[in-house]
Amino acid sequence: MNHPIRKRALELGFDFCGFATAAAPETAGFFQEWLIEGGYGEMTYLPRSASKRIDPQKVLPGCKSVIAMAASYAKTGLVPPDPVQLLAASDVNPRTAAGGFIARYARFADYHVVLGQALELLCDWVNQWGGNGTRSIWYVDTGPVLEREFAQRAGLGFIGKHTNVISRRLGNWIFLAEILTTLELEPDQPGKNRCGSCTRCLDACPTRAIVAPFRLDARRCLSYLTIELKGTIPAELRPAIGNRIFGCDDCLAVCPWNRFAQTGRLMQNHARRDLDAPVLTELLALDETGFRARFGGTPLQRLKRRRLLRNVAVALGNIGGPSALPALSNTANDPDPLIAEHARWAINRIICNMEMLP
Repeated sequence: MNHPIRKRALELGFDFCGFATAAAPETAGFFQEWLIEGGYGEMTYLPRSASKRIDPQKVLPGCKSVIAMAASYAKTGLVPPDPVQLLAASDVNPRTAAGGFIARYARFADYHVVLGQALELLCDWVNQWGGNGTRSIWYVDTGPVLEREFAQRAGLGFIGKHTNVISRRLGNWIFLAEILTTLELEPDQPGKNRCGSCTRCLDACPTRAIVAPFRLDARRCLSYLTIELKGTIPAELRPAIGNRIFGCDDCLAVCPWNRFAQTGRLMQNHARRDLDAPVLTELLALDETGFRARFGGTPLQRLKRRRLLRNVAVALGNIGGPSALPALSNTANDPDPLIAEHARWAINRIICNMEMLP
């Protein structure tokens, strides 16, 4: 049905818009069990906001519907006919790429800002269209909402075995956003799981962080380790990082549904080509001012300099050779102990690899 809200969302650049009831999430029990197990690692905001995440009424009293949106960040030319080939392509394979690897979603201006601007306009429009008394609130990724379940309930697609949402029409290169509203909207048909017997995402995970279908241990996930973890990266997991400096796309890249991925209308004009494969040794030379100039306005800014250089040092330890040692030696003297320790680890790893050469 070409509902006015759906029409307006598409006009603003979203690639999907669907409706779900604001009933409590059916996955609430699963979520609480995952929290008890500690699978969230250091992301303490998750248990802190758990009561809101399992009850939309605590987020917006009187909420009756959730408007779920998706914006694709796929790029034309990056999706070959066989998705398995993606892991052999330098664009997504951290083990063969020459430069540092940044997750595909982060090679744009900050999606919180880009989507947020469109969402704010849509949210205001919804309130005006709904009339007196209509209240709505919008989120992009950061709200206390189990957004993947609402996206599935709104017909966007289904939650895959890698725990991300998969759209039959857009693949899984998608951002999610939602508006909680007091309007009562006719819900769309929920998406049905179509993973079947496929286990490509589980098989592709470098650290086996997908411990079972639909279950992720974030503490082993390379996206968590390079983005969310604020302290020391466990030494035993550092080799698996390869040349990743922000995120990991392996489980997403192998999904067969990416055959249908489409270039995102909302994001395509915000691509940052300088983030495709940055030179690692150049990144080590960044001071605070240089970091802000290079990565301000992108998702990488949340790392701040210390975590980025921590990641860069590990990446160089994995793929670097003798030419990386001077830059790493300078970094080993960084006043920040987190950066210095990871640089020393990288130096030792490169030297050990050199000694093993015939």
